Amino acid sequence: MFVSNWMTKNVFAVTPDDSISDAVRMMKENGIKHLPVVEGDRVRGILSDRDIKEFTPSKATTLDIYELHYLLAKTKIKEVMKKQVITTTPDAPIEEAAMIMYDQNIGCLPVVENERLVGIISDKDIFRALVDITGIRRGGHRINIVVEDRPGSIKEVADTVRNYGFMLQSILTSYERIKEGYRNVIIRTKGAGDFKGLKEELEKKYTGIVIS
Repeated sequence: MFVSNWMTKNVFAVTPDDSISDAVRMMKENGIKHLPVVEGDRVRGILSDRDIKEFTPSKATTLDIYELHYLLAKTKIKEVMKKQVITTTPDAPIEEAAMIMYDQNIGCLPVVENERLVGIISDKDIFRALVDITGIRRGGHRINIVVEDRPGSIKEVADTVRNYGFMLQSILTSYERIKEGYRNVIIRTKGAGDFKGLKEELEKKYTGIVIS
């Protein structure tokens, strides 16, 4: 799965010479939190609702509401935007984009191809991808199990699931907070099967298993 599968292609953007008022209006009307700042199709910066909030508090303490609106109307976006922009490309793996956003503590990445803005991917898009990858909307049983980190260990669990009449909807693994030599596996099933029999067999073979 790649950024191109999940990015927003119809991007709302502003220019460096637009006003902060223009950006606020665009964000409110379209329910968005980030605006790429462009000249032509080239990304020159990024503006977030957080940038605007950080700009206004110091001003708001000394200005009345009319003066504040005037300030936002005359202040250009290039005075507030972040000029150092981290971008991604359409063919980047979705998990790579998620890692960059997490590590850099940012809420979106402009998507650039041949130096042109072609989309934007946000934390909301990452959540949407996670929901789809796990298959939670399509139901099924969820099996959380810790297995040995060795060749074939996941296949053994998957074969047991199939033996009781279920198909596999998704398989995710993680080493987070798991002791050396083991890995955490989350399987979501698909279709109807012998849930009681599956649960009993897995609980006999494995410890710390959670099935729902």
